[in-house]
Amino acid sequence: MTTQFGAALAEALPRLRRYAIALVGDIATADDLVQDCLERAWKNRDTLRDETAIFAWLRTILHNANIDRVRLRRHRPNEAESLDTISETIAAGMTGDGPSVSMDVVRAMNQLSIEHRQILLLIGLEGVSYREAADELGVPIGTVMSRLARARERLRALLEDGA
Repeated sequence: MTTQFGAALAEALPRLRRYAIALVGDIATADDLVQDCLERAWKNRDTLRDETAIFAWLRTILHNANIDRVRLRRHRPNEAESLDTISETIAAGMTGDGPSVSMDVVRAMNQLSIEHRQILLLIGLEGVSYREAADELGVPIGTVMSRLARARERLRALLEDGA
């Protein structure tokens, strides 16, 4: 199981990193977050019930690690990388059939709250269902739907203001 689990982690790593970068808007922080996520996953590998759902399981761990990071970081200044570097990294991780990422979208996403960014990434980028998003975030499905509506509205407003 350990060899299969390690291979599954390695396969999920590029997608997990891209997701983390989009979530936190900072490459160095995202890399630290992914590392923390992988460490937690390895330590708790026996709790994975369905190996086919490993990416959803890793995203849940990543979200929890991010919540811990945000709580700890409230007292320290944020040293984010430039938006140019971030958007290039996100775009480089996208395949030809995936959505394109523009600087305007990256800037707008970085202005959203973490809750709004998470829901847009889960449903918009990862394509998970409302139910899966609710389960991963530990909130009712109605909360997912309302957050998504508010996040889309806020993102649209930010993009229109920047146009």
